[in-house]
Amino acid sequence: MKFAAAGDAIIGRVIQPDFAGYEEICPHIMAADASFFNLETTLNEPGECCAGALSGGTYIRTSKRVLPGLRRFGFNMTSFNNNHALDFSYGGLLSTLEALEETDFVHAGVGRNLGDAAAPAYLDTSSGRVALIAVNTTFSPDMIAGEQNARVPGRPGINGLRVKKYVRVTPEELKLVRELADKTGINVSQLITAKEGYNAGIKEGEAALGELRFVEGDKCEYVMELVREDVERVKRAIYEAELQADYIIVSIHSHQLSGDRKENPSKFLVDFAHECIDAGAHAIVGHGPHLLRPIEVYKDCPIFYSLGDFILELYNIELAPKEFYDKVGVDGGATVHELLKTRSADFTRGLMTDPRMFLNVVPLWETEGTKLKSLRLLPLMGAMDGKKSDIGLPRICDPGQVVDYLGEMSRPYGITLTAAPDGLIDVHWED
Repeated sequence: MKFAAAGDAIIGRVIQPDFAGYEEICPHIMAADASFFNLETTLNEPGECCAGALSGGTYIRTSKRVLPGLRRFGFNMTSFNNNHALDFSYGGLLSTLEALEETDFVHAGVGRNLGDAAAPAYLDTSSGRVALIAVNTTFSPDMIAGEQNARVPGRPGINGLRVKKYVRVTPEELKLVRELADKTGINVSQLITAKEGYNAGIKEGEAALGELRFVEGDKCEYVMELVREDVERVKRAIYEAELQADYIIVSIHSHQLSGDRKENPSKFLVDFAHECIDAGAHAIVGHGPHLLRPIEVYKDCPIFYSLGDFILELYNIELAPKEFYDKVGVDGGATVHELLKTRSADFTRGLMTDPRMFLNVVPLWETEGTKLKSLRLLPLMGAMDGKKSDIGLPRICDPGQVVDYLGEMSRPYGITLTAAPDGLIDVHWED
């Protein structure tokens, strides 16, 4: 079978039918039996849905009229399980879900309850049946879907992977934290409510400064761990898909990093990707940080820690709620132009000014059974200037840019990239 995937499509406007990039990109994507992208927007009309109290950063919405343009690239699988799924509250989430249900896009990761959001979705092709499971580690607590029981219906939302965060400290450092907490009284309220039974309190061997937890260990370090309950839910979905599908793809939206570079995937993301493949998944497609992250081949299965931004149109939002204006410090009666100009320091900072955010790849991989046989990358760069109707849309670029940038970060994972005469990039991996 053949597969293709793209990263984030932050789309804000209808793509014109004569867009030159279609001719360049479509043959690559259409060569695949299954082709995925991450839909990073909500689909609703102006005034149709109220805004959420929080957003994924920018309040993103557009019309469902953008979907045919995305379909024209050759994609047939998607998810909008990302940090923007509730930008326009539950109304915006459900309107997006309904818009996808009206199309022939196979989609996963968002549902009317947790069972629906966590379930695999299936694409039938002449070469075999493909399962898609979509998860997300970057979201506010209200976004995760609710599990229904006998008397209470579930809550619409995403299939979330919650991240437990704490600081590991030495016994001496733990003592200092406790002394600081006692001196400031920062934990008094939660200790009182713990006695009343409203929270779990502070465990033995731990300390707290408000919401920040400290755990005794042998060194000082910041720790991020996935909640095991959520990981096991994904593994159950993989087990379910094994019966129904020939090939299983897990999509994961994750912004968290390790070290001091956005290009570095978090340790828990690497561990999770490996655990999914150990459980029976065959490919991991990552997106979220708005730039490229390493490629790995683990047990003959490809892992793309982030494919970058396939489409980046953050300057095409037409309206914004009062909360967005307040966050930026702009009067609520100002234009969106003034809002975005202020946030970007007169359009000199932010995602739309960083070339790394426009560089992306679309991998095309072929398998023998479920084992990776070949892997090639289409190098793309979104337009950063020119006609307003073209800015943010992908075009083929010099493969040398990707070979140098993505190749360097993938080398520690046993990956070598080479530019091919046809303009694609060949991916070589250690057995």
